[in-house]
Amino acid sequence: MKMICGILAAAMLLARPGPAAQAAERTVVLDGEFYLDEDIVFSRSGRTMDILHPVETSGPLPAIVWIHGGGWGAGDKRRGARNILPFAERGYVCVSISYRLTDEAVFPAQIHDCKAAIRYLRAHAGQYGIDPDRIGVWGASAGGHLAALLGTSGGITGLEGDEGWPDFSSRVQAVCDWYGPVDFYSAAHQAPEDRRPEKLLGGEVLENRELAALASPVSHATPDDPPFLIMHGSRDDVVPMKQSRLLKWALSRQGVPVYFSVVRGGEHGGERFEQEKVRAKVMKFFDAHLKGPGPAQALP
Repeated sequence: MKMICGILAAAMLLARPGPAAQAAERTVVLDGEFYLDEDIVFSRSGRTMDILHPVETSGPLPAIVWIHGGGWGAGDKRRGARNILPFAERGYVCVSISYRLTDEAVFPAQIHDCKAAIRYLRAHAGQYGIDPDRIGVWGASAGGHLAALLGTSGGITGLEGDEGWPDFSSRVQAVCDWYGPVDFYSAAHQAPEDRRPEKLLGGEVLENRELAALASPVSHATPDDPPFLIMHGSRDDVVPMKQSRLLKWALSRQGVPVYFSVVRGGEHGGERFEQEKVRAKVMKFFDAHLKGPGPAQALP
C-alpha cells in the first residue's frame, strides 16, 4: 500500500447546511492520485463526512461508506481511515461519516443521520464520481449496528428522518457488519451489564420494547434486503456472537444472501480484525456485490 501524505487538513468551522453543500477542505493524497474532501456537511444537524475519490476516473465508481463505532456515545469518523483507504486503490470512492452521539440525541437520530449521508451521496454522485446504484456500507460495533439497520430498514418511512435530500433513496446495495448488536431485546438478556443501549434508547430496553424493536435490524429483515457479510470475533466479550448469528438467521429466513465469518481469537475489534485475510474477505464481498455485472440491487 502506498504511504499516505497529508491525510488530514485543518478542521472547518461548521454551520447548518443551506440548499447546496458547503465547500470542503480538499487535500491531495496517495501520491497525488486522490482527493480527500474533508468535513463536508451533509445534514441539517451539522454532521460531516470525508470523501476520498480519484483525481481522474474513466467513469462512476462504487462507493463504500464507513460508520465508526464507540457505543453510539464516542468515536470519530477519522479513525476509520485505516480500514477504508486500501479500498480507494481498488477502485472505490471511500467515505467516512459522523452521526449524532448519545450525549446529543437519542435514537432514531443516529440512523436519521446515516440515511441522510446515503441520500447526500446520491444527490452529489456526479460531483464525486459515484455510481448511485452501487453504494455499500461497513461499520464496527455501534457502526455495525447502524450499517445493518441501513441494510434492513430500506423503505421504512419512520426511520428516514428529515435531515435533508428527501428526493433520493437511502437504500444501500451491500452491508458489512462487524460485531454489531442487532436485537436489543435479546441483548438486554445476553449482556445485562451493558448500559450503552439504554443511553441510545433513552431508557431501559425492557421498558421501551417498541423503540428497541424499531432500533433492531433483525426486526426489519425482508427479502429485498441487500447482501450481508457478518464478521464476529470468537472471543468477543462485549457483544455476544449470538447477536450476529441471530442476524444471519433472520436474513437467511428471508432468502437474503448472507455470509457469516468467525474471526478466530478475535475480540471486540483489535488486531485480529486488522489481519490481511480478514480484509481480503471484506474486499471479496464488496467486489462481488458492488462490481459485478449490473446493479447489485436495483433501487426502487
